[in-house]
Amino acid sequence: MERQDHFGTAGDGRPAGWPGEPVYLDYNATTPVDTRVAEAARPYWDQWFGNPSSDHAYGAGPRQAIALARKQVAALIGAAPGEIVFTGSGSEADQLAIRGAVLAGLRAAPGSTARVITQVTEHPAVLACCEALERWHGVQVTRLPVDSSGLIDPEAVADALARPARAQAPAVVSVMLANNETGALQPVGPIADAAHEHGALLHVDAAQAAGKTGIDVTALGADLLTVVGHKMYAPKGVAALYVRAGTALEPVIYGGGQERGLRAGTENVALIAALGAAAELSRYDLASGSESRLTGLRDRLYGRLAAALPGRVELNGPPGRRLPNTLNVSIAGLHGYELLAAAPGVAASTGSACHSGQHVPSPVLTAMGLDEARALAAVRLSAGRWTTEADIDTAADQLADAAIRLAEAAGRPTAPTALSGMAPPDQEALHGPAPRHEDRR
Repeated sequence: MERQDHFGTAGDGRPAGWPGEPVYLDYNATTPVDTRVAEAARPYWDQWFGNPSSDHAYGAGPRQAIALARKQVAALIGAAPGEIVFTGSGSEADQLAIRGAVLAGLRAAPGSTARVITQVTEHPAVLACCEALERWHGVQVTRLPVDSSGLIDPEAVADALARPARAQAPAVVSVMLANNETGALQPVGPIADAAHEHGALLHVDAAQAAGKTGIDVTALGADLLTVVGHKMYAPKGVAALYVRAGTALEPVIYGGGQERGLRAGTENVALIAALGAAAELSRYDLASGSESRLTGLRDRLYGRLAAALPGRVELNGPPGRRLPNTLNVSIAGLHGYELLAAAPGVAASTGSACHSGQHVPSPVLTAMGLDEARALAAVRLSAGRWTTEADIDTAADQLADAAIRLAEAAGRPTAPTALSGMAPPDQEALHGPAPRHEDRR
């Protein structure tokens, strides 16, 4: 596979002036814009400014750029270029998929009651869309539970679809490929089999998975699949929806007929070109072993934390089937937001939300059966393209030191403390040596 390089300051796309401090371990929230992606977009801000729908020379360059980006995004997920529809965000792509499929189904079967099957740990973009369809269109929405690893049972999908429904009722199943908090990878293949056996369409939100792990829409069995730019080193404000050929959708935005009539509005050529370049770079990275590299960094981080805080670190999510870059852990006796505040040298996230000064446990972790203390203790650490082993070691040292300081200040034990349902550290702890005290920063 050929790679088109637009080298930045460091030659690897690292943004100029990349600070390095604090250590950035929040790639699941958003990624920096790769300089090669920015350079691919730059000409369409000013030099090639034409409307891609124009027949004259000024429209030709932008039109060609969109066509190239469509090929690049399609290649990343094993689709045909004509099956890619560009949108302004992942939330919009999710809505086009779910609402679009439901309304198209109702148009084809007037008087029927549409059904959507999803899970309780879906992204708010999906859950809010389902709630709106319930309110405005009387759609029957089933929100399936997950197990302690955050995984949905394909049999539960089949059972939900097998329940009696009005004749010819259109049905859509929407399941994310990878959870944004724990990295849990859903068993999408068997879910697709269950959906198709009952005549339902399958939408897969792959916002977190695209670019981090290999995706083939045919192997997954997806009819609709969401890809998001700012999760894979493109700017915010651009995404794409894969629409399997022959799948009928109602548009979300009506107008001039752009994007096969599914998403009206003059295309933002610069952002679309950026998404295409980001997809091309991600495809190259995957072919070059980025998944294995990120897995090593993730496991090194877990190993060092578990060694520095014996008996206090609990993995949230499946030990095996999860994103290679994502580590969600709870440290006994602490709140995640307190830990991150005490370790300002690490930029990461918790799953909790703060409302009027009160921290609320993550709905994802709560749905997995975690008690309030463990859910509030959780931190999500997500590595990315420019994370190094030195970054991992620095982050582990700072987090471990902060955890020890907080426990000592509160008069809590710093030796092994049991978390509810805690198992001893697994072999991931062997991926990195225990941090020496003098190395901690």
